[in-house]
Amino acid sequence: MAIYELSSDAIRAIPTTTFAEAQVLERQHLQRVLREKVETVAPGAMVLAEEFGEWEASKRRIDLLALDSHANLVVIELKRDEDGAHMELQALRYAAMVSTMTFARAVEVHQRYLTKLGREGDARGAILHHLEWEEPREEEFAQDVRIVLVSANFSTEITSTVMWLNERDLDIRCVRVQPYRLDDRILLDVQQIIPLPEAASYQVQLKEKATEARASSKAAGKGPDFTRYDLHIGGTVHQAQWKRRMAYLAVRAALERGVTREALPVPARKWLVVDGQAGTREEFLERVRAKLGPDKFFEERRWFLDDGELFHDATSTFALSNQWGGPDVLPMIDQIAEAYPDLHISYEPTAT
Repeated sequence: MAIYELSSDAIRAIPTTTFAEAQVLERQHLQRVLREKVETVAPGAMVLAEEFGEWEASKRRIDLLALDSHANLVVIELKRDEDGAHMELQALRYAAMVSTMTFARAVEVHQRYLTKLGREGDARGAILHHLEWEEPREEEFAQDVRIVLVSANFSTEITSTVMWLNERDLDIRCVRVQPYRLDDRILLDVQQIIPLPEAASYQVQLKEKATEARASSKAAGKGPDFTRYDLHIGGTVHQAQWKRRMAYLAVRAALERGVTREALPVPARKWLVVDGQAGTREEFLERVRAKLGPDKFFEERRWFLDDGELFHDATSTFALSNQWGGPDVLPMIDQIAEAYPDLHISYEPTAT
């Protein structure tokens, strides 16, 4: 990929350079500027700490530890070299080490970070504001850890490893930062290369297919629960459903009966709501982006957004999250079935 300068009568290629040639250091320069503009490589994230290494028996440090708008931790690992070295292995270790972080612990870490930078601020309030929470929700905090790898380039070994891990439900992104020299200035071309943004929907389909294939090959009672269920709603049987689809179908049945969104046993974070009546996916997404603004990260793949899957009430259009963990779904469906017995909701594992 090349970058060109266009004038009224000519076009000329801007030469690439390296961070070493440009005398850009990894920690003193690249890390510092990305710390101040973390959304460049991790849209929708806020930095909790820099050079985080507050664990016993290890001298390793996370370049940048961030928090996304879904309350997931984000480990950001930086390399200025041309192949990324073994950064994916380092990042996996870091992700495991911080995976047990609590909301209270994150407040302590962020407060120390602000103090170190000489900045006044309330860490607790800043985190709550970022998450749009009024009060801490400890049970919803850091349910997952995402990884963002940032480098001038990535070796085949890294890209192959990352794609393999992503197929197994990890969330690792590779962001390439390629420097260019324009006269006495250094320009950066920042691109997410894994997963490709334009191929995200297709890659989600591949991941779901791979998950189903692995589930069918596992011995009964071993490993994660990939059970499918036959869901009964009224006189209709929805056969061999994944749990996330069961959640959607049960919620849809209740809403069609006239139950309000607020009356359902669904956490507020599982809803994506916009004002007015959006009739199509494209119209709904346009309103979502206008509501969130350009700096707010939004992942379409985490919601039921296909035409016909959106819900409406008198004043708004809303979508249901498809991010349901195994322990969340069946109790929620049981609560709907108990509260609204006329829906005749029941389920049983699909016979194999």
